[in-house]
Formats: sequence, C-alpha cells, structure tokens
Amino acid sequence: MTTVTIPTLDSDASFTGYIARPEGGAKAAVIVIQEIFGVNPGIRQKCDKLAAEGYLALAPDLFWRLKTGISLDPDIAAEFTEALDWMGKFNQDAGIRDIQAAINYLRAHEGAAKVGCVGYCLGGRLAFMTAARTDIDASVGYYGVGIDGLLGEAKAIANPVMLHIPTADGFVPPETQAAMHAGLDDHPKVTLHDYAGLDHGFATEVGKRRDEAAATLADARTSAFFAEHLA
Repeated sequence: MTTVTIPTLDSDASFTGYIARPEGGAKAAVIVIQEIFGVNPGIRQKCDKLAAEGYLALAPDLFWRLKTGISLDPDIAAEFTEALDWMGKFNQDAGIRDIQAAINYLRAHEGAAKVGCVGYCLGGRLAFMTAARTDIDASVGYYGVGIDGLLGEAKAIANPVMLHIPTADGFVPPETQAAMHAGLDDHPKVTLHDYAGLDHGFATEVGKRRDEAAATLADARTSAFFAEHLA
C-alpha cells in the first residue's frame, strides 16, 4: 500500500494518505474523502479505480487526530457502531482544513494543475463543505448527510458540484432531500441526481450496501463530470 505524508496547513504536524498513481502522467488529481469507516479497503479501491481512469487519487486519513489508520467494515455491527463513535468525535472544520492541505500538497508536490474531490457519506457532506470553503476545482458528493444545514454556504460555491441522492436514504429523510433541492436546484454550479428507492451507501465498492446498476450509473456521471471539469 502506497502512502504519502501531508503537512498540515500550519506545518505543525503531518498526516498520511493512501495514494494511487496512474500509469504515465496523471491528467488531474482527485481527493477521495472517506466515509465514517476510515480509509478502508473500499475507499482505497475508489482511489485505484480513479487511477485506472488516469487520475492521481489521494485518500487522506482525516481521522488522524483521533486515531491513525482507522479501517472499519460497515457490514460488521460492532465496527459500524465504532465508526459512529469516531464520527461523533470528529472535528469537521479541522477536516476541511486537512482537505485544503491535501489540495495544496497535490498542487505543490505532485504537480497537479487541477484537483477535484469525491466523497461518500460523511465524505459527501465534506465534499460539499470543500466546495464552499476551499479552492477545489470540482466536487462530487455521494449520499452526503446533513447538507440541508449547510445550504447557507452555497453562495460561496464557485466551481462545479455534483451530488448523488438516493431517495430512500435512511440517514437523509425526504424533508432533507426536499430542502437540498429547494436550496440548490437553481444554483448555476450545482447538479443533483436522485436515485429512486435506493438507500445510503449504494455506491460502495464492497459489501452489502452496493447496488450494482445504480453505482455504475452514478460513477459514470462522476467520470463524465471530472472529464469535463478537470480537463
């Protein structure tokens, strides 16, 4: 497993990230933002698939301030419960600063002209926050939680955003989805895609939550989005 070390914005500490490099030169870089389960095999597989598409893919360990190297299986009840505990302790504002540090690292140390991000679950929420609070070039969020509470930040979004929303998401109730559409459908930089009847986690690479057809469709939309906006 290949990892890199990323200095924090204050350069007073550092954290690691899993990195997948394409054969030949990368056409751009993409930050893969973890779920509450850490940089686990599914997130690393997301990086590997992006590398196969020609992107330099980096999954930073955003839980490092709590514990380094967290890697949990959502299909194991005890590990799911542990992940919820880590999420409750996680400082999301600090996480966004670490994502900005990862953006800076990719530009300064890896020569990436453009940097995008894609996040899942907690990472989907963080992808939206990244779009509003950093200089990321393009952002994608899958089943982001609690985005209705962040809609006041939408005016700060300057670069393209795509959000994938399963309509039967147990963590994102219909009223939250309605608020997202009401607040974002008219935003010139934001595109929302609904997936009827699907639940949270449908695009996971491994495990019981995956829906093959919907994951394939959503990932194709993401690929086209990055091809357009990270070119």
